[in-house]
Amino acid sequence: MIKISPSILSSDFSNLETEIKKLETAGADMLHIDVMDGHFVDNITIGPTVISSIRKKTNLIFDVHLMISRPDKYIDDFIKSGADILTIHFESQSNIKESLIKIKQKNCLAGLALKPKTDPDVVLEYLNILDLILVMTVEPGFGGQEFMSSMIPKIKRVREYINNFSFNNIDLQVDGGLNNITSKKAISSGANIIVAGSYIFKSNNYKNQIKNLKNLK
Repeated sequence: MIKISPSILSSDFSNLETEIKKLETAGADMLHIDVMDGHFVDNITIGPTVISSIRKKTNLIFDVHLMISRPDKYIDDFIKSGADILTIHFESQSNIKESLIKIKQKNCLAGLALKPKTDPDVVLEYLNILDLILVMTVEPGFGGQEFMSSMIPKIKRVREYINNFSFNNIDLQVDGGLNNITSKKAISSGANIIVAGSYIFKSNNYKNQIKNLKNLK
């Protein structure tokens, strides 16, 4: 079953509550919330306070993606703010294993994100901890970038690791430049969660766009 996690980075922040309600009605499975600190990536976005405020407005799963240098320092804050899934980057400056274990101990799902240049083999050490692996198909930091087709073999290899080691509980998420064409490539390579931003939010019909993605095979 394909799940869709619209990235609110591409939404209208002046009408965020309205946007979230529209996504609920449109059939979104979760909300992808990108957190950027201006250090790990050049951009700066939102923090726990904003997440806490929108948590009160929806029951959708909060899929929080920490593009920050020291996620270990803020795990408690983001879980308290309402994160259901907390994804940290392998390339961050935290102790990855300790951070993932802490997330799990807080009754939150733990995810690990990989930048395009990161070898997929790094996930092997953490498969017994993870609930989600996120393969970035753009360099993280900004929305609206073009999908990197060179990441297709990487998606396939991560899916092979999940299947071969029988960790079927792990979701494989792909984020970056995803539309109806590139999402099909990602899904056929093994992804089961699609993060889509511009493809959904630049449309006048969120429901149609989400339905299109869910029906891809």
